[in-house]
Order: sequence, then structure tokens, then C-alpha cells
Amino acid sequence: MLRTLFSIGVMAILGLIVLKFAFGILGGALAIFLMLAWVALKIVLIGAVAYLALRVVAPGTARRLRERFTGTVSTY
Repeated sequence: MLRTLFSIGVMAILGLIVLKFAFGILGGALAIFLMLAWVALKIVLIGAVAYLALRVVAPGTARRLRERFTGTVSTY
């Protein structure tokens, strides 16, 4: 009986150590992923603003850029 309680306690402590270790690694990976996602979002927003400005100022150039990157020919 005492040995069973002791082994359950040891297993619980080992489980807590493993969980702390696993979530510590996953927490760091999640932080890196969120940082990269934030940088990617900034790049996309800057590109969208630049494309919108180009579309207002020079629609022909914007059309050529869109054709170059999408590979399709637009009708307007």
C-alpha cells in the first residue's frame, strides 16, 4: 500500500517535470512563430499599401505587375 502511494507520487512528479519541459520548449517555439507571423503581417500590409498607391497613380504598371505575379491576363 505504501509502495503504491509512493510510486504514484513519483510518477506524478515525473509527469509534472515532463509537462513543464514540454511546454517550455513549445512556449519558445510559439513565441518564435508569433514573432515571424507579426513580421509577415507587416510586410503584407506594406506591400498592399504600396500596390494600392501604385494602382491609383499608375494603373497600367499595377496591371503589369499583377500579370507578372499571377500569370493571368486581366481584361481592364
